[in-house]
Amino acid sequence: MSNPAPSPLEALSALTEKLALELVFAAPGKDDGLLPSNSLVSDMQDLVSAPGGGVPTPLVDAVAALRSSVDRVFDAGGAFPAEELTRLRDWISWLQSAMGPATRGTPLPALPASLGAIPSAGTTPSAEPATAAPAAPAADAGAGAAVDPLVLNLADDAELLREFTNESQEHLQNIELGVLTLEESPTDANTLNSIFRAFHTFKGGSGFLNLRPINRLAHELESLLDLARQHTLTIDSEVIELILQGGDTLKRFVDRMDSQLRGENAGEPILIPTGHLLESVRAVIARSGSPSAPAPAPAVPVSVPTPSAAPVPTPAPASAVPSAPVPAPVLKVLPPDPPAPTPAATAGSAPKSASKGAEASKDGGAAIKVDTSKLDALVDLVGEMVIAQSLVAQDPALTGVQSQILIRNLAQLGRITKELQRVAMSLRMVPVRGVFQKMNRLVRDVSMKAGKQVELVTEGEETELDRTIIEVIGDPLVHMIRNAVDHGIEKPDVRVSRGKPALGRVHLKAFHEGGAIVIEIEDDGGGLPKEKIFRKAVERGLVKPDAKLGDSDIYGLIFEPGFSTAEVVTDLSGRGVGMDVVRRNIEQLRGKIVIDSTPGKGSKFCIHLPLTLAIIEGLLVGLGTERFILPTLSVRESFRAKPEMIISVQEREEVVNVRGRLIPLLRLDSYFGIREQSLPVTEAIVVVVEADAQVRCLLVDQLIGKQEVVIKSLGETFRNNPNLAGAAILGDGRVGLILDVASLVKLKPLKPALAA
Repeated sequence: MSNPAPSPLEALSALTEKLALELVFAAPGKDDGLLPSNSLVSDMQDLVSAPGGGVPTPLVDAVAALRSSVDRVFDAGGAFPAEELTRLRDWISWLQSAMGPATRGTPLPALPASLGAIPSAGTTPSAEPATAAPAAPAADAGAGAAVDPLVLNLADDAELLREFTNESQEHLQNIELGVLTLEESPTDANTLNSIFRAFHTFKGGSGFLNLRPINRLAHELESLLDLARQHTLTIDSEVIELILQGGDTLKRFVDRMDSQLRGENAGEPILIPTGHLLESVRAVIARSGSPSAPAPAPAVPVSVPTPSAAPVPTPAPASAVPSAPVPAPVLKVLPPDPPAPTPAATAGSAPKSASKGAEASKDGGAAIKVDTSKLDALVDLVGEMVIAQSLVAQDPALTGVQSQILIRNLAQLGRITKELQRVAMSLRMVPVRGVFQKMNRLVRDVSMKAGKQVELVTEGEETELDRTIIEVIGDPLVHMIRNAVDHGIEKPDVRVSRGKPALGRVHLKAFHEGGAIVIEIEDDGGGLPKEKIFRKAVERGLVKPDAKLGDSDIYGLIFEPGFSTAEVVTDLSGRGVGMDVVRRNIEQLRGKIVIDSTPGKGSKFCIHLPLTLAIIEGLLVGLGTERFILPTLSVRESFRAKPEMIISVQEREEVVNVRGRLIPLLRLDSYFGIREQSLPVTEAIVVVVEADAQVRCLLVDQLIGKQEVVIKSLGETFRNNPNLAGAAILGDGRVGLILDVASLVKLKPLKPALAA
């Protein structure tokens, strides 16, 4: 039986003890323990503000005082002032002494004189007198003001800045996905709180690193979201656009920072305008009736009244900070098990945005960040070790050894090596979820700009691909999704007139098939205009007017450079604009695109990609003195054919009768110019392979075995041979060529030689 969940007071007590321990090691003038303390205070604030939590109001107010104190430390430059550290410790001591009475329902102890009285709603704590807020820099004063430059301290803070940019990528994705969810469900408290926490983390980290433009923007957006959390502000299209623009602006900052950390334009000021956006955010906040201080302030804006609180006095003039630092109620209910999640984990809890690391942590694992170059080096070394182990195991000098101990040790070494290789390769594999989720924003923006109603449906987000493929596939998907929305899906009135729902649909799907990964982009639009594509191709001289082309050949014309059927050039897309880049990028990954389209019903683009670029499990076959490797997932069966199974069709090509089905037979020795084969057809081995729903029989001399091999790229000599996917070093030190089955199944059988 599972243990009962702790009460909010028990969880708060656990967080208080953790915070007390962090502050033990804090020292005036240093930042040791500041970031963990900030995280714990944020978790405490979420916990005590949850609806129905049952935490006494004095404890809620005490946590708000902690929040204000920690924020003042950030505003002071990110190091603990002596007086602020003393105040934090006094509050923690009081909280520790108040936990027992709060649990028993008895009166709470009095505050020490240094802290004064616990504030009630609508009043200012005596320990935190209202002070004038510093004015916003002139850089953000208005539309024509100069841009506030961001200068990075690369000499002292390079590692911290690198950590900040790495974590920011996840927060930016969570913001974007969360806002898209919020657009559909404006009252979703969990999503709203997730976005709020992401901006809060941005504010805290940027304040610590003195990244003032980022800090100021994150603070204003955090204030905007906090008003929505308090039901003071309604989430509408204007607010959604502001949050998305804020996320985009933060991403520009992060991308420029990342470039400087990689040595590009290092030391140059980063100039990104934020004045217009800040003015728009402040205008929305002002209309809500809650003024926002332009300078960094506590995470919970002090000017906002609590819905259940007593009436709040009239706000102070704009030149002063509003007088009531009242903690805002948080609508998100945290999991009851202490310790509460860290800000990063909470920010990543937006719908559809859970990361692989977050999922692993649920099973007790911990995620760490590793430089990708180190990871690639590890995978390469493991691959070389696998080759070396195979060379040792198959060394002729060991063939006649009778030592059972040596044989057992070699077998154990083989098992360990294989498992190590499997684990190392799994490090390269990442789910396509991140790429798929980015398309939500793309569909939203393109559909709004084109005046259409389109929804994106994703499937198979857990499908894993090699990290290198994931990095490259993003741009082709952007082109194809944009085309599907802009030119595939019809306008709402057109769809209704055709008997379709006004809401169009783009289906993005990933799945395994035949040893490869297939990514499908399907829309329910009007389909590709086959006649129009052919007519444009004739006009451009790509095909002759009397050419007889199949549907797939006609559809393939959209991949020609600059080809487009659009009558008017737009800033969105056109069928074929950029599609040549799409095909080139996919072919570089050893992939291909298959198009299917039905007029009036829609189009489907299928991208076939290899599972990984580094390793393959293959069936090793011999042909004369040569060795070839067939991907095992593409192999259906193998057998030794009987004479009556081989049929010559008009002496032009051969087919094999496989259980009543006639399958074309390919003699690999003829295609690769191998003259050593002397076995008759009936003594050779027939291997049946399949790809793209097409089947071929390959004729080989022998089946050597199945093994995993590390893929090596081919040199320039073989690069243009479409039937070869790569090469591998075999256990005996020889080189085996990896056959591309997808290309082989398209070959036509050659005229058979006279069988012996």
